[in-house]
Amino acid sequence: MARTLMRFTGVGGQGVLLAGEIFAAAKIKTGGHGLKTATYTSQVRGGPTVVDITLDDEEIFYPYANDGEIDFMLSVAQVSYNSFKNGVTPGGTIVIEPNLVQATDEDRKKWNIVEIPIITIAKEEVGNVITQSVIALAIANNYMSAIDKEVLKDVMLSKVPAKVHPVNLKAYELGYDYSNKAMGK
Repeated sequence: MARTLMRFTGVGGQGVLLAGEIFAAAKIKTGGHGLKTATYTSQVRGGPTVVDITLDDEEIFYPYANDGEIDFMLSVAQVSYNSFKNGVTPGGTIVIEPNLVQATDEDRKKWNIVEIPIITIAKEEVGNVITQSVIALAIANNYMSAIDKEVLKDVMLSKVPAKVHPVNLKAYELGYDYSNKAMGK
């Protein structure tokens, strides 16, 4: 597998850091190399947050993505979308939460913009808004085919308390379901 570069953006408290940690741990579990680099403001909640996830079979010597190198981005906050979208390769996929992020017509010409209501799914279908990071994890993996689905699920479950396994499993499957619909599968 060639190097896979993904970016999750949001605001502090939305769980984007956890999603990056799960991806990196899953890649390492399969014998590869994975890491996340996070940038966030000093605000604990509400400040712009970005997590870049690098997955590779080979050792990773430089952990940062240059502008235009990101293959996939998922964004659940307008401020972060605006700040970090230019890191995505022209023609790359950007999944946005349409209730919180609006892409311009120019953005839609430059990237494959996909609208999936991640937070609405977490609140209304799962019944727990905190599961939005698990929904995002599944969506990103479905688009990028980065990690075996079962391995990623097992690592995700190892990172959350057992009492919330049922809601996180539901969120994980819904992430795949919604992204399959968006991809026409």
